[in-house]
Amino acid sequence: MQKKNILIVDDEAKMRRILEIMLQQMEFTVYQAADGLEGLQSIQDQQIDLVITDLQMPNLDGLGLLKKLRAADNTVPVIMVTAHGTVETAVAAMQYGASDYILRPFELEAVEAAVQRALKLASVEQENTYLRAEVEQGWGEFIGNSTAMQQVYTLIQQVAPTKTSVLIQGATGTGKELVARAIHRASPRKDKLFVALNCAAIPADIMESELFGYKKGAFTGANKDKVGKFELAEGGTLFLDEITEMDINLQAKLLRVLQERCIERLGSNTRIDIDIRIIAASNRDPQQAISDKKLREDLFYRLNVFGVELPGLKEREQDIIILAEYFLEKYALEFGFSYLGLSTEAAEHLLAYHWPGNVRELENMMERAAIISGGKLVTVQHLVLNAQPAVAVVTEKPMTAETCHDLNEQVEKLERRLIQEALTQTDNNKAKAAQQLKISERSLWYKVKKYALS
Repeated sequence: MQKKNILIVDDEAKMRRILEIMLQQMEFTVYQAADGLEGLQSIQDQQIDLVITDLQMPNLDGLGLLKKLRAADNTVPVIMVTAHGTVETAVAAMQYGASDYILRPFELEAVEAAVQRALKLASVEQENTYLRAEVEQGWGEFIGNSTAMQQVYTLIQQVAPTKTSVLIQGATGTGKELVARAIHRASPRKDKLFVALNCAAIPADIMESELFGYKKGAFTGANKDKVGKFELAEGGTLFLDEITEMDINLQAKLLRVLQERCIERLGSNTRIDIDIRIIAASNRDPQQAISDKKLREDLFYRLNVFGVELPGLKEREQDIIILAEYFLEKYALEFGFSYLGLSTEAAEHLLAYHWPGNVRELENMMERAAIISGGKLVTVQHLVLNAQPAVAVVTEKPMTAETCHDLNEQVEKLERRLIQEALTQTDNNKAKAAQQLKISERSLWYKVKKYALS
């Protein structure tokens, strides 16, 4: 991996040297400048990945340097360091896109953490730009480039050109309908209708007429012929969401349609041939639904010719900030705000949360945050969580008869010990420790803070 280049801008040579030693120990290439003007020249001459700048300097101060960079559309992350901090200067720095704001005197570990966060977020922003280009090439509303989502994209590409029935499994809010629409758009049926029906939202006594339609006079209130969803989706795709909520007797009729490829409207004996693709979805475990008599086993096998299982948002950690930025920009545009970004602390808060509502919950949260922030930098105070983040500072407790079988506690103790061992073996190098533990650096930083490790 190519070394990152960091520029230190400070009029104090001693401070530049202290930071240089620390950053070189972290295996960065370091450049120096004595003021903002020299810093601008260095940025023009070198490929700089991160700037650490003092606030008060002669010729051109840190805030002036930051303004000139942003005016030139230079998005290099900037960490502001000062011994004369005020609320006003902190707000100004963040409004012009500073990644972090650190007061002197500081702990070197605080600077190290800020550097890692800034570089990680810069990487996410680059990835976001790439993904937006991918979206323009045909992935519609999909955002995310995690390994889990790449596997989903591959499955969509494989099944879309066929006529095969598909069963999509995933928790609420993971985007099951988006997957179904993506399969339809990528299929030869894309010019025909995509018809969606939520089986959980329609009463059982109405569902049959919704699916099959009816002839005038078929029952009380049938004052005219009605075309059902099967006919409406002719040549296209019928998406049956929450299939396990469909009445078990109606599932038998659906199975017969899949086998015979024809239907009859209620009140009619005329067979109507249909050419449609069925995509079904459920947030239940299918095997459990079969055991609970909520899903016919024969229908499951008919639908699950090709299965797609969607990951929860917590399984897509590297997509969380990308999605948050995407939704914030979307709603800022919708509300007429000038979008200024997501603070580092807010990003860490999102990564620590357990996301029971998955992507849908994240989108709702970002819509609220856009409104509350009024188009300014979104901070932790603008985030309204439906539940507390799944984090807590863990304190060691003696083992007792009551606690020895607490699985969560034992897992946390083991995790704490493994992280401490990795940090010791790598001489507290967080990047190497994260690599050794096979987790992201951001996750490691969070866990180090969670367990109060050095």
